[in-house]
Amino acid sequence: MEFLHWLENTGFSIWVRESPSIWAFPVILLVHTIGMALCVGVSAGIDLRILGFAPSLKLAPFERYFPILWLGFTMNAVTGTILVMQDASAKLTNVDFYVKMVFIALALINLKMLRTRVFRDPQIDRGPFPGSVKVLAALSLFFWLGAITAGRLLAYVGSIGGLS
Repeated sequence: MEFLHWLENTGFSIWVRESPSIWAFPVILLVHTIGMALCVGVSAGIDLRILGFAPSLKLAPFERYFPILWLGFTMNAVTGTILVMQDASAKLTNVDFYVKMVFIALALINLKMLRTRVFRDPQIDRGPFPGSVKVLAALSLFFWLGAITAGRLLAYVGSIGGLS
């Protein structure tokens, strides 16, 4: 706990948490939200296409959006770390935070499996997708929804920074 208190009492963490500047907490949270939209948005677009939405669109060209997905993920990793730092003793002792991390890990593992099974297939756009690929797409949506929900619930579950 001593390390967590030290972390949230660094000058940077205090500035993020207490500064009236729009460039502190509000912009960091905004960048986190934009990163989530990029990461989960691209993933959801691919998942929904696999599940049968917009069947006239070929899936192969969607692969070019993976760099945008990874840009969004990187934005979230950086801003998420900052958001945890500024309230470390509450966030890192909250089981909901670890639920969120598990959902993110599962989503990334699932994404790797989906990309390998779908985008490495030369026959990607030559017929219906196998049931196992559709299961991966549905799981992807579930994992990202779980991560987003758990992340949002961090503000309401467990001890709340400054109030415990």
